[in-house]
Amino acid sequence: MSELEGLLELMEASAEVGFEATVLFLSVTNSDLLLYASTFGDVGDQLLGWLPFDWRLILIPPITGIIGYGTNWVAIRLMFYPVEFRGVKVPGMEKVAEFLPRRIQRIPGVMEGKMGWQGIVPSRAAKMGSIAYDHSVDKVATQEEFYQQLDPGAVSSYVVTRGKADVFALVDRIIQREHPELWTEAPQRVKDVVYQHVETRIPEVTDNLLEKTGQNIDEVMNVKMMIINHLEENPRLLNRMFLEVGDKELKFLVNMGFVFGTLLGCFSVPLFLYIDAWWVLPVSGAAVGYLTNYIAIKAIFRPTNEYKVGPFRIQGLFIKRQDDSVDTYAAIVAREVLTVENIAHHLLYGPKSDRTRKMISDSLRPEVDRSVGIAEPLVRAVTGDERYESIRESMATEPIDYAYNLLSDSKLNEERSKKMEEMVAKEMKKLPPEEYVKTLRPAFEEDEWLLIAVGAVLGFMAGWIQLMVVTTI
Repeated sequence: MSELEGLLELMEASAEVGFEATVLFLSVTNSDLLLYASTFGDVGDQLLGWLPFDWRLILIPPITGIIGYGTNWVAIRLMFYPVEFRGVKVPGMEKVAEFLPRRIQRIPGVMEGKMGWQGIVPSRAAKMGSIAYDHSVDKVATQEEFYQQLDPGAVSSYVVTRGKADVFALVDRIIQREHPELWTEAPQRVKDVVYQHVETRIPEVTDNLLEKTGQNIDEVMNVKMMIINHLEENPRLLNRMFLEVGDKELKFLVNMGFVFGTLLGCFSVPLFLYIDAWWVLPVSGAAVGYLTNYIAIKAIFRPTNEYKVGPFRIQGLFIKRQDDSVDTYAAIVAREVLTVENIAHHLLYGPKSDRTRKMISDSLRPEVDRSVGIAEPLVRAVTGDERYESIRESMATEPIDYAYNLLSDSKLNEERSKKMEEMVAKEMKKLPPEEYVKTLRPAFEEDEWLLIAVGAVLGFMAGWIQLMVVTTI
């Protein structure tokens, strides 16, 4: 009997037991293409029916892996986005919020009576900035050492060189505004004397001012407040610090969601068979979402110190990468936080700016008198004491804002950031593991429960989807 005849007999026998599906067979015999068809039942279902369990249960582990991956991905997104709060005001919620548990109160928007969401990290910008200072910058150097890394001498030379072309115009503008007749009627020789004095004195005055600022840096500057204010105003930069420094760890957290989810899904199969209840998969999904986040977060930061287990070395992933992640952290801090522009802005417009401005003005006022020289009594007589003091005050204060504009130059900031970056990286690499881990850990620690809870909730919802897939295919 040929193979084809055997197949036909099998098909006819199948038809006798009620198979109803149609299957097509192709065979090549003597160069002729023969097409045979017979009506018989769903052989696939019959064969799968011989398995000792429902074949659809095989889908549980990969679906659970996808659930773990998806919940971790969403949880990470919720840590950093949206940058600004998105939601609605709920009438009466603000009063109710006062009686809610403290953990619930810390959810973005709750205490303001709003329902919605904001990334956990940007919503805690001030606190994260404080942590960034306490556990990294403060461990690296003093305020004076940070200031010296900017190389005040080089900054002074830059200001003198760039400002030289505009200083005469600045003098003309101030005097003409305060007393137009005086400067218009003044002989050119008198003007030239003033210009020459200003040009001669600028380098020394600038050097002295920057040196004096360094000597009194603790009185005029607060690096911690500068960092906090800067990150509060730039929450996207704060996000970048965490996302770039912890890039590999965050990817690990997401990817391990799939790995752990698949493994835990393998345990869900016998559990589902043993209990045989509809609620098993949703509950298992919640457990998967909870455990994958919990395990992955712990693996990132624990153990702090390295342990050897046979040929394996076990240590928190973030800590193990200290040298690499420090370079990223130092680059962001030096190029975008502790810059010449930001420090100058803090000194001239920050909470202690009145002290800085007074120090500068007190240094410049005598220079105005020296510029006028022996003509001061005559100038006072012509302008009057009040008008002279007004000119003198303007000459002592207006160059401050002009100098700040010079210090905002991107090229200057880029050049001066190199030494700052090298120092921050060098010193942070010396930090012991228990100190270094605190540069990233706080982003998770306080609200870690929320990250894990979100994973559990999303896992529970995904468990329902899993249940529908398994029971309806």
